[in-house]
Amino acid sequence: MKKIRNFCIIAHIDHGKSTLADRLLEYTKTVESKEMQNQVLDDMDLERERGITIKSHAIQMDYVLNDEHYTLNLIDTPGHVDFSYEVSRSIAACEGCLLVVDATQGVQAQTISNLYMALDNDLEIIPVINKIDMDSAHPDEVEDEIVELLGCDPGDIIRTSARTGEGVPQILEAIVNRIPAPVGDPEAPLQALIFDSVFNPFRGIIVYFKIVNGSIRKGDLVKFVNTGKKYDADEVGVLKLNLSPRAEISAGNVGYIISGIKDSTEVRVGDTITHVANPCDKAIEGFQEVKPMVFAGVYPIEPEDFENLRSSLEKLQLNDAALTFTPESSVALGFGFRCGFLGLLHMEIVQERLSREFNMEVITTVPNVSYKVYDKKGGMTEVHNPAGLPDPTLIEHIEEPYIHASIITLADFMGPIITLCLSKRGMLTKQEYISGNRLELSFDIPLGEIVIDFYDKLKSISKGYASFDYYISSYRESNLIKLDILLNGQPVDALSSLTHVDNAVTLGRRMCEKLKELIPRQQYDIAIQAAIGAKIVARETVKQVRKDVTAKCYGGDVSRKRKLLEKQKAGKKRMKQIGTVQVPQKAFLAVLKLD
Repeated sequence: MKKIRNFCIIAHIDHGKSTLADRLLEYTKTVESKEMQNQVLDDMDLERERGITIKSHAIQMDYVLNDEHYTLNLIDTPGHVDFSYEVSRSIAACEGCLLVVDATQGVQAQTISNLYMALDNDLEIIPVINKIDMDSAHPDEVEDEIVELLGCDPGDIIRTSARTGEGVPQILEAIVNRIPAPVGDPEAPLQALIFDSVFNPFRGIIVYFKIVNGSIRKGDLVKFVNTGKKYDADEVGVLKLNLSPRAEISAGNVGYIISGIKDSTEVRVGDTITHVANPCDKAIEGFQEVKPMVFAGVYPIEPEDFENLRSSLEKLQLNDAALTFTPESSVALGFGFRCGFLGLLHMEIVQERLSREFNMEVITTVPNVSYKVYDKKGGMTEVHNPAGLPDPTLIEHIEEPYIHASIITLADFMGPIITLCLSKRGMLTKQEYISGNRLELSFDIPLGEIVIDFYDKLKSISKGYASFDYYISSYRESNLIKLDILLNGQPVDALSSLTHVDNAVTLGRRMCEKLKELIPRQQYDIAIQAAIGAKIVARETVKQVRKDVTAKCYGGDVSRKRKLLEKQKAGKKRMKQIGTVQVPQKAFLAVLKLD
């Protein structure tokens, strides 16, 4: 155990975590040069296309220092705020971390957020300044920022370039010398923490764990403490670039177990594995349950695909523990699921993965957050969907979630950013200069306001410089109302939303205008209306497609023309009574991107 080091790499998005992981693997010869490629640990096509890490990736490296052999277990983590749950689980399986800061951008919001997460878990932190080979790098200023943030000695900070490999040997030495070896008793009863799992169509569910006490051998009869299920360990091993089987894994190490589990409900991230014959006294205190921030309905395009969608979501949930879902039905879209996501990028990635990995094309409704609705009898219900809102006459008041947002930006963009946050009903709580021309702005903003387009707008007005991080702070009473969209007098529940009374009319008008562009013309007029209760606040009409029935009438009495037009009008009226309006999928998506 004294020769094992478990560590993760944490940083803001685009600060070079995956590139640094590539260099570490190359230097320790874990990956052959012929297998080497950029983002070698990012095994999803989606991750390579977007240049981001979506999943945490664990891999074991062998390293020799002063003729001593060490085992290094590295976990590369995502940087985007939507995948912070992946980071929290990785931190729970480590004793130390590399805190990477970009020499061109300095300390960013997510750097601070991930750092606090690591400090809460008592991790040993090794600060690393990356990208020192860039022309725009200013490592001395960044070093001052890190010293101020961590209170460390400037000599503890390692300067490196993940692209060229400069500084990588010093990082590996620091990992061995500064990160403590895991503590645990190899002779005690088995106690292993599940921190991830993945579905394999041929071998069932592969469970990744870190052993805290004891050891596990191939063929052992083990049980999962929370679910109480028992399994034979058909294969155990460590995580190299591919799965690498071993006869035994002991305390302090990270590994995997395959035992032919087919049912996804039997594996829970944060559960404890122990032996059936000699069980441990208590389960390891796992990580906190994930709390979804954004809710949206996910429906199959074909109703008969409902069960396929359920099994696809269950398999995806194994690989993405932050995804939650419950069945629901909609008048417009039939049967589907109400899914909880950590943010809009998370929702987009889940939709894309359903399409690519499971061949499931789905319709996603307007995303919203969870509200606490208090009725006049003093009861409280949590509502994730505007359709589940009680009758307005029974509601005493509604509370919505507020977030504490931290934005780090250059002083040049301070004015537009404050204007943007105030337009989203935000309140400025603090502003302070970090160093030179960079400052941190803190706001309290309703979560519902940032859910749709806030991040995109923030990046646009700050020319990509501002970084953004947030956490839920409290629920506060707000004057919220339900906005319904009606097509030919029929409400489309998938397009209804809860919004603040000040924004309702403008939002209704914009939604009607957008739907008018997207809904195809029919044989009759389609009325698109936005309504608050019984009051119509906006209306647009999609004009009917008409045949010119009076073309054959030339000359003669006008009553001949009128007779033909009245006959056509009566036919259109009959058609309208039996016709239904099909809302195209792009209409649901376009509502998310209203300017």
